[in-house]
Amino acid sequence: MKISCLHSGTLMKRYKRFLADITFASGEMVTAHCANTGSMRGLNQPGATVWLSYHNNPKRKLAWSWELIELPLAAGGSALASINTARANALVREALEAGVIAELAGCSTIRPEVKVDDARLDFELQIDNQSCFVEVKQVTLLEEDGIGYFPDAVSTRGLKHLNTLASLALSGKRAVLLFCVAHTGINEVRPAVHIDVAYAEGLKAAVECGVEVLAYRCRIEVHEHQADIALASAIKVAVE
Repeated sequence: MKISCLHSGTLMKRYKRFLADITFASGEMVTAHCANTGSMRGLNQPGATVWLSYHNNPKRKLAWSWELIELPLAAGGSALASINTARANALVREALEAGVIAELAGCSTIRPEVKVDDARLDFELQIDNQSCFVEVKQVTLLEEDGIGYFPDAVSTRGLKHLNTLASLALSGKRAVLLFCVAHTGINEVRPAVHIDVAYAEGLKAAVECGVEVLAYRCRIEVHEHQADIALASAIKVAVE
């Protein structure tokens, strides 16, 4: 995935969930749309370098969208993280079509936004003439212990998706939870029991029902006014 018309600046503050003020090197300050409904724990760091995409669309209320942030790592150096959670499904679809996700290779059909009972899952795939249901969750929370965690806030919706996947697995269907790790500093993913005990317990129960859990980390590169983002490699995921 290529994100064009990028401009870098400094994060001043994020507020009202969907808004962020950013200052450019010229001194100009703009308000950008923040397409992230989560708590953004670990990401909302005023003073950090961020990248915005510009959209010349008169129908938009805000011309700028907050896309990326550069974050320091405890061991030194820095990492890039994607803010825009709306891009996760598109990144996964690209990876599916390219055969990057080895465990889901060979899918002949990709159907998005599939209704299952009273829930909606991200994808239904056809692999070897069998259905495979996939729910995607973006991971960006890197804690001080060096581990990536999900969720970053209590998620009743996420637990509902887990229960739906578990029901599918119990009925004999293939069901997969895929963590799209959009933070280049994360090398392992675990459930955030310190944030959402119910989700952590639900994940363990879902695995016991036969749900597969995968984690793939994104490669994020910034070149002048463009960023390249893609799912690149599988990383460790620990359920307990």
